[in-house]
Amino acid sequence: MTGINVYGITQCSTVKKARDWLDTQGLAYQFHDFKRTPPDVALLQRWVDALGWQVLLNRRGTTWRQLDKHTQDKVDDASAAIALMLERPSIIRRPVLVSGPLLLVGFDAAEWQDRLASS
Repeated sequence: MTGINVYGITQCSTVKKARDWLDTQGLAYQFHDFKRTPPDVALLQRWVDALGWQVLLNRRGTTWRQLDKHTQDKVDDASAAIALMLERPSIIRRPVLVSGPLLLVGFDAAEWQDRLASS
């Protein structure tokens, strides 16, 4: 298995659950905090190409809700979504797990167990 990289924000409760689960499973991983090291255009483009921008953009979180309606309405395609994610990395749904070709967004222990076991 290739190395596991987990992207997110340290204070995010879902990221904490995911990291605790990885630790419990004895799986080594590299954590990348969006606050300290924001993702670049190339990384976001790879994720969007693989999953679609709608999967990555967290429209249920506080960051999205704090945006004015005009800004929200402008996010209607991949390039607008990527621009917003670059400007405000906390709007990216998290955690994002990358392990070789495997790319998972959000945390579901059963899904992670199945997908990591088969990768």
